[in-house]
Amino acid sequence: MSKAMQSRAQVVRLLIPAGKAAPTPPVGPALGARGVKSMDFCKQFNAKTAHIEPGVPTPTLITVQPDRSFTFVTKTPPTSYFLKKAAGIEKGTGRPGHETTGTISVKHVYEIAKIKATDDHMKHLPLESIARMIVGSARSLGVQVVP
Repeated sequence: MSKAMQSRAQVVRLLIPAGKAAPTPPVGPALGARGVKSMDFCKQFNAKTAHIEPGVPTPTLITVQPDRSFTFVTKTPPTSYFLKKAAGIEKGTGRPGHETTGTISVKHVYEIAKIKATDDHMKHLPLESIARMIVGSARSLGVQVVP
């Protein structure tokens, strides 16, 4: 590492399945390149996400300090994960706007919005705005929102 990179904290963004972190890619190489023991992170991450259903993709921000210590913050799963689960589909459409892969109700949208509202970067937004974002994500996945 260069001297400039050693003098300040680095942030690593990873999408890790809850309770299934292992020192294999993507976790191992991302942390190993910054001098952090990936096994220590995996143990802490798996303990923190033990209450979540195993395998749920969890966005994680890992801050690596110059002395190789680290802290991490977990966020709520991606909106697309919730939409695919609610619609009962495996993956989105290849042609959004032309093909529909599934349908969800407005009630599902508001349930997802309540979960997403707990994230720090969405705390200041009203629930209706978050719901509109979710409807936009649903449209890009090919999921139709019905009343």
